[in-house]
Amino acid sequence: MFEQKYKPLLSRAAFARRLLLSTAAGLGMVALSLGIGMWGYHHFERMSWLDAFVNAAMILSGMGPLSPLMTEGGKLFAGFYAIYSGLAVIMVAGVIFAPVIHRALHRFHLDAENSKRR
Repeated sequence: MFEQKYKPLLSRAAFARRLLLSTAAGLGMVALSLGIGMWGYHHFERMSWLDAFVNAAMILSGMGPLSPLMTEGGKLFAGFYAIYSGLAVIMVAGVIFAPVIHRALHRFHLDAENSKRR
């Protein structure tokens, strides 16, 4: 997916496309995670879709739920969803920032190779 260390640096246009694709993938992962959370709150706690959205978004962003949970199934779901959400945030950040980090490391490697040749 990424160019090898001996290949030249990508053009700015190609890098912008790569960054756009990784951002779209990250946003897709957020949307999927939000959908899972909404379904869980709607199914286990019988919340309206709007309340389920707010609670899932708050958990996914790390803020915590707004509504108190009433059912055992809802509490179990919320616990597992909170654990998943913490990992999902790290994963999404990795997907979005991977091209930027790779480009910086690739540029550093190219600079190091050029200084060795001089």
